[in-house]
Amino acid sequence: MPERGLLDPNSVRRLAAQLDLRPTKQRGQNFVIDPNTVRRIVSLSGVGAGDVVVEVGPGLGSLTLGLLEVADEVVAIEIEQSLARQLETTARERMGEEVASRLTVVEGDALHIEALPGREPTAVVANLPYNVSVPVILHLLERFPSWQRGLVMVQLEVADRLVAPPGSKTYGVPSAKLAWYASSSRVGTVPPTVFWPVPNVESGLVRIERREPPITTATRRQVFQVIDAAFSQRRKMLRAALAGIAGSASAASQAIEAAGVDPQVRGEMLDVAAFAAVAEQLFPDAEAVR
Repeated sequence: MPERGLLDPNSVRRLAAQLDLRPTKQRGQNFVIDPNTVRRIVSLSGVGAGDVVVEVGPGLGSLTLGLLEVADEVVAIEIEQSLARQLETTARERMGEEVASRLTVVEGDALHIEALPGREPTAVVANLPYNVSVPVILHLLERFPSWQRGLVMVQLEVADRLVAPPGSKTYGVPSAKLAWYASSSRVGTVPPTVFWPVPNVESGLVRIERREPPITTATRRQVFQVIDAAFSQRRKMLRAALAGIAGSASAASQAIEAAGVDPQVRGEMLDVAAFAAVAEQLFPDAEAVR
């Protein structure tokens, strides 16, 4: 008789052997093998009855099963065909038909998913592969505006970058772009020992709470263009870093000053509202957007 409940180390390895799965660094495949860690992640996410949760990279289903215990529906996006096709079977065997009926598996690359089946998502909870974590988070925030909160597990270094405030050493493109959509905070760490295979880094848990973007006449793409330029030459003053967009350092200085910002500061000192103000001056013909 199949085992019931959340996956443990033995069941994870048994499933992997059944699928002839050899985890690869290229796909960032490190599977959670500790049920207590799964329950902790689910608890910190705040997900509960009524939620439609998007999970990216469910793998063998460790976190998926934990989410199914508390959420109304789980939509799991999995790029690996063998894993995607096994997931519903795992949910049915370990949680029963009724619970498994609340799981929808979408086979594909989360970076290219433009639509999801069923009800609009209300939350995102995911153990994200380290190499694509930031692009995936930003894509989901842009493409699916209905979800209001989330919790992502990422490499600790990435977690610190996502939540970094202006002026800190780790503040950069990920921090500024995430701040366009949401507030974020690091709410915990996860040791390597709860994964199989064991990674050589710790993981961080980042809580995301969606909020309205700055009110600005610049579009999101224009603001992000300014952010990219400001950090592409991190050690340069803002007027030099934005000279390419403005046409010259002098024109950049004028636009930056008109936004109420010192042209001699570096981009790492600006919050997302300041970047939006600068973008307004650099792209004055855009219509007001949120």
